Amino acid sequence: MSNVELGPGFHSLWPTPFGIYRLSGVSEFNALLVRNLEAIRAEQLTQRRHVPQSFFASDDDLLERIKLADWTQFVRFIVERIHDTVEQANAGFWPAQSLNLEVALKGMWFQCANGGAFHDVHTHGNCSWSGVYVVQVDDRETRIRHPVYGAANGITRFYGPPFTTLGGAFVDISNAYLQSSHRDVEPVPGQLTIFPSWLAHQALPYAGETDRVIISFNASVHAAGGDRLHDYGSH
Repeated sequence: MSNVELGPGFHSLWPTPFGIYRLSGVSEFNALLVRNLEAIRAEQLTQRRHVPQSFFASDDDLLERIKLADWTQFVRFIVERIHDTVEQANAGFWPAQSLNLEVALKGMWFQCANGGAFHDVHTHGNCSWSGVYVVQVDDRETRIRHPVYGAANGITRFYGPPFTTLGGAFVDISNAYLQSSHRDVEPVPGQLTIFPSWLAHQALPYAGETDRVIISFNASVHAAGGDRLHDYGSH
């Protein structure tokens, strides 16, 4: 698609694709997963000669480390949801014929946080899509009861493209659409969030009765026959 295709009328351009999915019936799987992740954490802290702290990020080789019976099915769920999100994000941009997509997980790791730990604003490189799966966190009632963090306790905050314009924007009633520069996603066990890797985000401070445990991953998606969509033309 190109600008020459725009005709008269109102257009809302360059939306940000974003997918939130729920995996039901995973309480037992998540509990087993937590125990496996705790063992990996202890092992890697020993290898790094670090003492346990309020924040921990594992190596990014989690795909090969977990041996649970349902792990393959869980990874398949992630791959399928990436596939769905990518297809919807590119509707109208891909050719009419269906593409045989190859989803490659470039790295997967887990993070544990408590005691006010947070992950500052960042993006992910060397991939096109990223995601977060919530393994464990306090139930909502307990989580938002925190006397300082309240409802923001342990949420993931995403900053949209308008965020970078706010520093120099002249603010009046006509650009109120710019003022909603971020959106928050609450942590819910079994919830998977998929987003473009260029989208700035952060995990806000978390303190709770249980650790906030998430699995993160990066992915790239290619067409089996190559990624070329259009003729390049002559120069």
